[in-house]
Amino acid sequence: MKSSVFDCSVIELAKNHHQKGNISVVENNAEVPFSINRIYYLYDIPGGEDRGAHAHIELKQLIIAASGSFDIILDDGKVKRSITLNRPYIGLLVVPGIWRELINFSSGAICMVLASEVYDEKDYIRDYNEFLNLKNNV
Repeated sequence: MKSSVFDCSVIELAKNHHQKGNISVVENNAEVPFSINRIYYLYDIPGGEDRGAHAHIELKQLIIAASGSFDIILDDGKVKRSITLNRPYIGLLVVPGIWRELINFSSGAICMVLASEVYDEKDYIRDYNEFLNLKNNV
């Protein structure tokens, strides 16, 4: 839980041009510094809604705007940082111990998440005050 928002980084994936369209590739332990064990995506998010509002104890994620755009607010308990994702070849690496909120989804936005672990509810911190207590007691 000693991580800071500055441990999270924007990763630009290689964009391979072709006359019939572009392709970007993500491989385990290459473009991302972890093995991908789960992929999920968020879509059809109503205007004005947000997602996230939690932290993880162990899980690492690469978050990509596969379509459209949205903002991610990162919070380490002391510093907040906002990142806009709006290109399908740009991802945000989020490390464990960071509170994240996804906001300002454009119409038709698709948020794809590559995760280091399978779903485990015990890995989630969903209460912000509990998050702050854990960060301050490390």
